Amino acid sequence: MRRALLGGRAVEFRFRRRRRRTIGIKVNEHGLSVAAPLRAPWREVEGFLREKTAWILEKLDERAAMGSPLTIFGESGEVLPLHGRQVVLTVAEGRRAVTLAGTELQIAVPEPQKRGAVRELLLRWLRERALRALAPRVAHYAGRVSLPAPPFALSNARTQWGVCMASGRIRLAWRLVHLDPELADYVVAHEVAHLVELNHSERFWALVEWLYPHWREARERIEREAATLPRI
Repeated sequence: MRRALLGGRAVEFRFRRRRRRTIGIKVNEHGLSVAAPLRAPWREVEGFLREKTAWILEKLDERAAMGSPLTIFGESGEVLPLHGRQVVLTVAEGRRAVTLAGTELQIAVPEPQKRGAVRELLLRWLRERALRALAPRVAHYAGRVSLPAPPFALSNARTQWGVCMASGRIRLAWRLVHLDPELADYVVAHEVAHLVELNHSERFWALVEWLYPHWREARERIEREAATLPRI
């Protein structure tokens, strides 16, 4: 961790050097993180942080006001988001199964008092649901740039929604299943655009704009909602 004095406040942040062209900053539930090109002088990094002081402090205050994410223990009555709407867990004894009935997510296990078993089944169901929801969207956006559907898998990442590897393989966080499908679509479009431009150049963002015109609004919404996604 490093520290900078911004607007009279001592702000700690994570700092990494990466193969990139510009300095990037991000604020999430873990605080401020800064990524800089491998050879960027430190004075340039400090100058960038001073330039973005107002934005950084505003985002840090917003995060603090949101509070910490709720933890799902695996009990009836708990609420979690699914595709952008709230559903209530109902846990009962029975053969292992998960059923979505309106706004109820019904979980049956042989021993419902064993919350670990409930969470395990719930996580498996959410991952399967995420895979079924995201795979066709990856194929859709790949088709829009005249490419076949790339190899695609889910990740357990909490802070990195997606990644496109140099090999052309895409990984998306299964937690996208919590978000409104329109927001998940932005992440998919972003990573598919990397199949064409494996960078964050002007050409890349122009392609994102073409694929998903309202990407700025979607990115801001995801940043806000990410802070409140539950821990399971």
